Amino acid sequence: MSRPPLRVAFTFIPRRLHAGGFNYLRNLFTALHRHHPGELHPVMFAGLSDDDNELATFAEIPDVRVVKDRAFERHHPGLPGALLAGVDFDAASAFRSANVDVVFEHARFFGWRLPFPVIAWFPDLQHRGLPHLFSRAARWRREIGFRAQLASGRSIVLSSESALNDCRRFYPRSRNQMSVVRFASCPTEDLLAVDPREVVSLYELPERYFYLPNQFWRHKNHQLVLDALTILEGRGIKPVVVVSGGPDDPPVYFDSIMREVEQRGLKENFRYVGMIPLAHVYALLRSCRALINPSRFEGWSTTVEEAKSFEVPMIISDLDVHREQTGGSADYFNVDDAAALANCLAKAVSKFEALHVRQLGSSVETRVAKFAADFVDAVERAESVAPSRRAK
Repeated sequence: MSRPPLRVAFTFIPRRLHAGGFNYLRNLFTALHRHHPGELHPVMFAGLSDDDNELATFAEIPDVRVVKDRAFERHHPGLPGALLAGVDFDAASAFRSANVDVVFEHARFFGWRLPFPVIAWFPDLQHRGLPHLFSRAARWRREIGFRAQLASGRSIVLSSESALNDCRRFYPRSRNQMSVVRFASCPTEDLLAVDPREVVSLYELPERYFYLPNQFWRHKNHQLVLDALTILEGRGIKPVVVVSGGPDDPPVYFDSIMREVEQRGLKENFRYVGMIPLAHVYALLRSCRALINPSRFEGWSTTVEEAKSFEVPMIISDLDVHREQTGGSADYFNVDDAAALANCLAKAVSKFEALHVRQLGSSVETRVAKFAADFVDAVERAESVAPSRRAK
């Protein structure tokens, strides 16, 4: 007789704070239902003040349950208890009430005595690779969380071999069970129903443009794009880069970038359209000249993966993880070399291509199925080491 589905707890990631994390969970839940129905049932825990419209996008996915509880408010003081008493009592109570079997832990530590098997997700180790981009407090908060998860014997899920290598390099004494689960993107039909031509018209964009859909965090390296556009301006080349994504909080980096856009006279070339609906993101991606991702650090880029889904040409920074993710099929540039990025853009501009709307590529379903299978395997391995602790 087959066993009942494992109920896996997840913590909601607001799209305005981390669009990549939001899309990761949405794609994961859709992939699990499509390829492993009845094996895992996600339970999404959110704060009382979290956006109901965003939560509805998860509740609409079959087998997904959404639970709102004060224990999952953004500023709930659960960490001291998790570190000192060994358990975040409010979160543990919510998990128990929802009959959770396994907890997927990310960006929050629930305690070494949490009475459930736990998988900890390390999306990347940017705070170790680029420590100067973090405040001292933010860097140590993240480091303490990672070390606590490792010391608690968590099963660790990483999004790439590059991230796994970083984890082994920075924490060589860890003996935790580690799994690489590569994110894959397959947008649902509702997200592809919008006509890209209408979206291009809505934002008053030219037919030929490049697309940069990264949030405004310092490591995303928007500055390099401004420098490349300035170089091209001097050559009489004026490509349009459409930029979407939310500002940092507070918007210090965002404001500095937008001031430079104004001061350099690049408003027509660097078109910021805001934090737009996800369906519009996919529409702009499907009809752009190429995706640009100048990021200084990634665990497994959501925007690159989404571009792969539609076989969009890519102009991206020369990171190990980008090479791993694209298999050498993109145009690469050094994260500090604006001239190299300018040359890549100029080469793309020189190719005349009529506007056309891309459809999903032939390899998408295989990658999505692997994503789901690898995640199920990681959960089952974590659950099997502590079967007696399974919640009733």
